[in-house]
Amino acid sequence: MSPCLRGFIYSGFPGGPVIECGVNKLNGESDPHATQPVLTAGPVPEKADATIVMVHGRGASAQSILSMYGELDADHFAAIAPQAAGNTWYPNSFLSPLEANQPYLDSALGRLDSLVADLLSRGISSQRIVLLGFSQGACLCLEFAARHPRRYGAVIALTGGLIGPPGTPRNYPGSLAGTAAFLGSGDPDPHVPFERVKETQAVLGRMGAEVELRRYPGMPHTINEDELDACRQLLQRVIASNQEGRP
Repeated sequence: MSPCLRGFIYSGFPGGPVIECGVNKLNGESDPHATQPVLTAGPVPEKADATIVMVHGRGASAQSILSMYGELDADHFAAIAPQAAGNTWYPNSFLSPLEANQPYLDSALGRLDSLVADLLSRGISSQRIVLLGFSQGACLCLEFAARHPRRYGAVIALTGGLIGPPGTPRNYPGSLAGTAAFLGSGDPDPHVPFERVKETQAVLGRMGAEVELRRYPGMPHTINEDELDACRQLLQRVIASNQEGRP
């Protein structure tokens, strides 16, 4: 496998114009993502070792991020991948004022909340839920985890950071209670300032996460093999941790 995967497979960036890709364009709906489809792979969550919630980037799709599932050696994991309306979770840069991305941002966070709540209601503990996103999807996973802290199996953010303009208060209540978090990003990245990634590392650490940050000088806006290897290792840790916790 090449050192860097083809960028278009996991394409999407946190800022820029809405891209139309054959799904529904964003419109004035108050909850545009609520009725979008969710794709799945692997066993059903009840029969899986854990479940990965996979969140695509801007201009991409649930199908595109789900194609990463085969790269993760995660046959014993369930995977669910929600689709964003208009192929974008929110229309403006993740560094824009929060109100500039409404109601799409709240709808996107609500979509993740409904998926996680459904898993919990089916008896899937939060320690068996992994949040994984690339680019805009990574930003969304991080913001969701910070706003809904609990002990997750893992939080994996490939080129992303917490959402909001510089100076956004980060006094999130609650604890991530030892959640393993992986942040990988190129530096410089055309859409995600590395300073925001470092700020995210600090915030998650204060919230009790065990955070690993890997910086890739000169890497384009894509996912590389080293990041995939880190993902595989984290998923194996999730399995081992859950097995240790069984009676």
